[in-house]
Amino acid sequence: MTAVLLGGCAVNEQGDVESDLAGTLDGAGSSAQGAAQDAWIAGFQRANASVTVNYDPAGSGAGREQFIVGAVGYAGSDTALSKDEASGELERCAPGSGAIDLPVYLSPIVLAFNVEGVDELRLDAASVAGIFSGEIERWNDPALARLNPGATLPDARITAVHRSDDSGTTENFTDYLAEAAPEAWPHEPDDAFPYEGEAAQGNSGIAAVIRDGVNVIGYLDASRAEGLGVASLAVGDEFVAPSAESAAAIVDVSPMEEGREPDDLVVDIDRATTEAGVYPLVLVSYLIACREYADPAEGELVRAYLEWVASGEGQDAAADDAGSAPISASLRDRVLAAVAEIS
Repeated sequence: MTAVLLGGCAVNEQGDVESDLAGTLDGAGSSAQGAAQDAWIAGFQRANASVTVNYDPAGSGAGREQFIVGAVGYAGSDTALSKDEASGELERCAPGSGAIDLPVYLSPIVLAFNVEGVDELRLDAASVAGIFSGEIERWNDPALARLNPGATLPDARITAVHRSDDSGTTENFTDYLAEAAPEAWPHEPDDAFPYEGEAAQGNSGIAAVIRDGVNVIGYLDASRAEGLGVASLAVGDEFVAPSAESAAAIVDVSPMEEGREPDDLVVDIDRATTEAGVYPLVLVSYLIACREYADPAEGELVRAYLEWVASGEGQDAAADDAGSAPISASLRDRVLAAVAEIS
């Protein structure tokens, strides 16, 4: 078995409450989930004193790959496994069992900015596409001025920063642009950003560039944007600010992706919605697990951990520590029903 160096979000706070569970569970993946994983791991370990859970926030692409090759027992990812990956042979899963994607982390992706003289910023999908493709080069561009009447936008070059690593946050961001502004963004959604320019690794790297920069804008998970200005996005005839409530609202108006098994819960987000109060640039991040593990003891640990993550208490812990939006009661019931079948 390949050894994995785990760090960053490995929370080794052990509790004094013994349970029937014992052992070590390793996971890796989404950096957006990092703060939530800290909260989930701490709560789970407090209730299970003989269990250690490690999580490496190496990025969604790395987490999926490590899960597929059997380096970790579960993955966090801002992009679900493909249908072929989920139904394929996976190193740590029992032969023929396949894997499932469980939407347990929900958060806005924000357009965070640091622009001289600008405290509030309103954007639509076409203007965001223009900024990140390089078509809109200066902050006082007429397209931005029309969206922000009364604002003093500087005559300064825009620095748009994107992820340097393959990232589920990038996939969700480019999915929003492709669906909500297809004429301005002709690219398919992808983990890799399609243009060159200023780049940084991870959500924390993007946040650091924005904090230290001037006239800069970037996309990142809301949990990493504390203290930064964030833009409101056009939805129908209004501009909607990112919040837990507006992010959760889009999941309720979006269907599940077709062609998957009933327990493989991948949300087909309606990025082009005009529903009132809905924020369309949202990250639905998944925990990926085997339906059946080759090692039943590992299956027992995964099932127990994911039950805690999806529980009302676990979702509230993530909301408190990471600013995420708790999944709805109806979605939680579906997730818990799928988790209950993990063995």
